[in-house]
Amino acid sequence: MKHVVILGAGFGGLELAGRLSDSVADEVRVTLIDQNDSFTFGFSKLDILFGKAETSALQLHYREIVKPGVEFRQERITAIDPENRHVTTDSGSYDADILVVALGAEYDLDAVPGFAEDGLEYYSIAGAERMRDALPEFDGGTVLFGVFAQPYKCPPAPFEGAFLLHDQLVERGIRQRTEIRIIAPMSAPVPVTPEVSQRFLDELAARDIEYIAQQRVVELVPSAKEAVLESGERFPYDLFVGIPIHRVPAVVRESGLAENGWVAVDRDNLMTPFPDVYAVGDVVGIPMAKAGVFAENAADLVADDIVARLHGETLGRRYEGEGNCFIEFGSGRVAKIQANFLGGPSPVATVVGPSEELAAEKEAFASTRRARWFGAAPA
Repeated sequence: MKHVVILGAGFGGLELAGRLSDSVADEVRVTLIDQNDSFTFGFSKLDILFGKAETSALQLHYREIVKPGVEFRQERITAIDPENRHVTTDSGSYDADILVVALGAEYDLDAVPGFAEDGLEYYSIAGAERMRDALPEFDGGTVLFGVFAQPYKCPPAPFEGAFLLHDQLVERGIRQRTEIRIIAPMSAPVPVTPEVSQRFLDELAARDIEYIAQQRVVELVPSAKEAVLESGERFPYDLFVGIPIHRVPAVVRESGLAENGWVAVDRDNLMTPFPDVYAVGDVVGIPMAKAGVFAENAADLVADDIVARLHGETLGRRYEGEGNCFIEFGSGRVAKIQANFLGGPSPVATVVGPSEELAAEKEAFASTRRARWFGAAPA
C-alpha cells in the first residue's frame, strides 16, 4: 500500500485527501499534516470582519475527519527533503511514496515598514477580528486600501472589502464624510480579462471609490498618518487597510523547492522536478490567480494523476487552471467569476450574476465541501 503524505490541510490538501479516500482508499494510506487544528474558508473572513458570524462558528475542526484511509496529524513541519520524500515535524518524521506540498502562502506583515504598527488587514483570522473591532472607532475621513504586491490570494478580495465597507459606512451614516481609495500595482482591478476589470471599475465608480493603478505603497508613516508610494508621492489616511505581501512558507523555501520564490511544477500534472513530489495551490509558481477554488481544482488533477499512475495508466488531461470564484458586490449581491487561465492561448473569464441563486450557492458551498472533505458529520 502506497503512503501519500500531504503537507497542508487547506483547500488543496483537504480536496486531495478526500478524493484519494473516495477512489483508492484500499490502495493508499494518506497522512494529512497541518499545524492548525481547523480550517476556515477564505471568504468567511469577510463574515468575521463585518460581524456576520463568530470565528468559532466558521471553523471546521480537523479532528472530525472520518474519511477512510486518511489520518490527520496536527504538527508543525520543520524540514522537507524532496529528494528522499522525507518530512520532519516537531513531533516526528514521515517517509512518503508520494509527497504533496500544499502549504499555501504566508503573509509577511513586516515587509512594509509601519504596516504592522498602524495598518489593518483581513487576510488572517486574527487580522479580520482586529479590523472588526477597530471599525466602530472610525468616524469618517480617508480609508486607504493598499495592495502591496502581486501575487496575492483571491484577486477580488481587496475590492470586496471596499464594497462591504462602503455598505457599513452608509448604514452608519458616515459614508458622505469618508473617502475610499484603493492603491494597487495592477493596471486594472482583477486583470484576468479587460471585461472583468471593467466590471470592477464600474462597481467602484458607482460607489465613488477611487482606484489608483500601477502604484505601490512601500511605507506607512504612523506619526504623520501617511502612506508613501514607490514614486515618492504621499497619501494621507485615517484608516489604512493593507493586502499583505505573500511568500512561500520558510520550510518550503529552505527545502530547495522554491528557487524562484514559488514552487516550480510541470504545468501538465503539477509534479515538481523531484519524482513523486507534487505541489498544489498558492505555493505554486504558475502565472495565474491564487485562490482556494484553483487549489481545489489542482488537487482534483493530482488525485487523477496519482490514481492513473497507480494503475499503470497515463492521465488523459492537463491542468487548465480552472475555477469559479464567488464575489461579494455588497448589499447581499453575490456574483462569481468563471475563469480558465491555462486551457488556451490566453486566460478567459466572465462575471456571472449577481443573483439570488448565486447567493444561495455560496451559502451551500461550505456545507458541501465539509461533507466531501470530512466525511459523515459527527452525531
